[in-house]
Amino acid sequence: MKYRLLDLLACPICKHFPLTYYVFSEKQVERNLGDEKKPLCEIYCAYKKVNVKDAKEELPCEECFKKEIVDGILYCPQCKRWYPVIDEIPRMLPDKLRRESEDVEFLKKYKDKIPREILLEGLPYNIKESI
Repeated sequence: MKYRLLDLLACPICKHFPLTYYVFSEKQVERNLGDEKKPLCEIYCAYKKVNVKDAKEELPCEECFKKEIVDGILYCPQCKRWYPVIDEIPRMLPDKLRRESEDVEFLKKYKDKIPREILLEGLPYNIKESI
């Protein structure tokens, strides 16, 4: 998942923007920015975690453009829902389409990297009983 995607994503349930994210692994890819207008992001630079209009320095678009989030988690601080990023793909499904067993397995796999707030109170599933 490109960091730039976080300039577009909002929580599908409550529409909160921007989402908080935690990166568990990322990779470097060979990619040139070319003649793209900078900054690439219109509202929010997730790479630097700053609103574009509030940036006090030039944003590192060339550096950001070469990074991909492989595994991580997206979190909505408003409705407390979390969404896994697995193999570079954000899985932002509504609650009724998610599988509890897969979500709990994901939480357990990365429990040392996920904030306790998400582990204990995250929706739609958490691992309160397992900790």
